[in-house]
Amino acid sequence: MSKLDEKIAFYKQKMKEIDPNFDEELLEKITKSLGPSIYNKNSETVSCSKSSELLRVRNNFLRMKLGLDKSDKELDEAIKEVCEKLKVLKNKYRPIFYYFLVKKFKKESLFK
Repeated sequence: MSKLDEKIAFYKQKMKEIDPNFDEELLEKITKSLGPSIYNKNSETVSCSKSSELLRVRNNFLRMKLGLDKSDKELDEAIKEVCEKLKVLKNKYRPIFYYFLVKKFKKESLFK
């Protein structure tokens, strides 16, 4: 099993705690799209208490990667929702965090 396969299996296991009926293929594709960042303890997670981190999620992921042109307020609200949803996890893993944002904004087609 490769390191990537191990990470994907780990994220799938964590995901089952939140949503047992999640789209496994979508989570895999989002994970792969994150490249080497998932192997770095610092960049693997999203810190909901760091405004600079949340700003990066909004600008780099929601605006640039997903191409969203919604208001900052609307995007920040979506990020806050995901932070709430992931409270059950000690760590907010980036692939899982992004999975819920992709689902919320119906951007799955970008990862097919």
